[in-house]
Amino acid sequence: MGAKDPQAEVEELKRLQRAQARLVTAVQELSLVRTLPSVQEIVRRTARAIAGADGATFVLRDGDKCHYADEDAISPLWKGQRFPMSACISGWAMLNSQAAVIPDIYQDPRIPAEAYRPTFVKSLVMVPIRLKSPIGAIGVYWARERQATEAEVELIQALANTTSVAMENIEVYSDLERRVELRTQQLEALNKELESFSYSVSHDLRAPLRAITGFGELLGRELQERNTEKGTRFLGTIQDNAKKMGQLIEDLLRLSRLARQEVRRTEIDLANLAREIAARYRTEDPKRNVELVIPEHLMVRCDAGLMAVVMENLMSNAWKYTSKTDGARIEVGTQEKEGVTAFFVKDNGAGFEMRYAEKLFSPFQRMHTEQEFPGTGVGLATVQRIIHRHGGRIWADAEVGRGATFSFTC
Repeated sequence: MGAKDPQAEVEELKRLQRAQARLVTAVQELSLVRTLPSVQEIVRRTARAIAGADGATFVLRDGDKCHYADEDAISPLWKGQRFPMSACISGWAMLNSQAAVIPDIYQDPRIPAEAYRPTFVKSLVMVPIRLKSPIGAIGVYWARERQATEAEVELIQALANTTSVAMENIEVYSDLERRVELRTQQLEALNKELESFSYSVSHDLRAPLRAITGFGELLGRELQERNTEKGTRFLGTIQDNAKKMGQLIEDLLRLSRLARQEVRRTEIDLANLAREIAARYRTEDPKRNVELVIPEHLMVRCDAGLMAVVMENLMSNAWKYTSKTDGARIEVGTQEKEGVTAFFVKDNGAGFEMRYAEKLFSPFQRMHTEQEFPGTGVGLATVQRIIHRHGGRIWADAEVGRGATFSFTC
């Protein structure tokens, strides 16, 4: 037996190294694709390149048929055609879960020779895509009789194994996309319901509220003439509740609009904002003596309009819940929380029990009765929604009789 040509061995080794490099590139490409046509295009190109073949085909199992879905060859093969699993070599590779290596197609009984005569094919290798329960096959063909090496078959099979993973990933991503699409449809439906609710609140509830307010004024004029104490008291109750209902409607509308409002970030000074809000409260309630601790500047990138709503609610709560506290104090500032700057509004007012803290940010949840401290119970839900829209979070720390601190990031 003659010695092997050293130069030929070197050339073969170089060719295998190039094939391996091409396979690595294909694996990287397949990890990124999300559609079956993209997988087919990468695989047929790579299979032909790493085998140094004259043609390559990508076959999919379609029930009991072999679907020749794609090809890359010097002349047409069977792209788009379907054949019985039992009548073609790709079916044999899938049914037997193993590669078929055929140096001469006319000498192998597994080959339907008549189907190959119109083609250039003389030799081939067909490997299954996935050894367990194959879902397809990859074939490479040569226009001359050729014995594929063991290394070449291993490379083609490695490509097929990677292909099966890529196809399974496509199924996973397709399922996720379907779920996302369904979820998006559900969210769109919910938004439409929310818009309908907002319309109902704006029109269907405001109309009778205006009627109650209007007739209440007329009734007030009548009662002034009759000067009945009980009637005046009843009228006051009607007007107070109409006012509360109007405020609740406004709060609910504001809460519903936040779901659709775009966040536009600019740099603002929360310290200036807090001072402006506090100055307004002092003007409205000049008898209150509240110590305010606000730094010179608190810069933050956020939506100016939305953050004004946040600070208005938090400052309003602090002002309200210190109304029965001697030496009332409200502080605005920052603190480091797990490496992130958190802003806070702190007071020394009524406080609340921490076991109820999670309920604070749900609409209509209140820690105090209407008689103790008035309000609609929607403000903190609005604050939380705004903070979440900014990608931040909000939390509370409190103690009964010793005040509360509301901290947030954005």
